[in-house]
Parts: sequence; C-alpha cells; structure tokens
Amino acid sequence: MKLPVIKSVTEFIEANDEDYVIEALEVLEHLSQAKGLKDEEIEVIAELISNMYGAIEVNKEVKSGKSKKDALNSFMQRVLGSIDK
Repeated sequence: MKLPVIKSVTEFIEANDEDYVIEALEVLEHLSQAKGLKDEEIEVIAELISNMYGAIEVNKEVKSGKSKKDALNSFMQRVLGSIDK
C-alpha cells in the first residue's frame, strides 16, 4: 500500500463522492478477471484496488471525527501490524 495514493484518493472522495471510487473499484475488480493479463498487470490492478479500499477506510475514520492525518497514520499502523503478524 502506498500512503501518497491513499491520501490522494481520500482527497478525491472529499472533493467528490465515495460512490465514484466504489464504481471504479467494481470496474477494476472486473478487469482483474480478464483473460490474458500478465502477472505484473494483475499486481498493479490489485495494488490500486487495495489502495482505493484503504482510502475508503480512511474516509470512514475522518467522517467519524478523526483528523485526516490521524486516520491515515492509524490505517497504516493497522496495515503494518497485520503484515508483522
């Protein structure tokens, strides 16, 4: 996961609407099932998907009252914590 990408998508959600990101996720998830994709292409799509879901989680925390900075840091700590286990 890339914090700058998550931050950018979070800003997009704030400026527009989460529904755009959800619809883009649906397209990417569908695209990931296309025949003939190389492993590298699937990895890029998967990375985008995970970053976009991360941004949705960060946005939920911001809506619940956390600052954007705290929400981003909290999310990344959870991600890193789950990797370490």
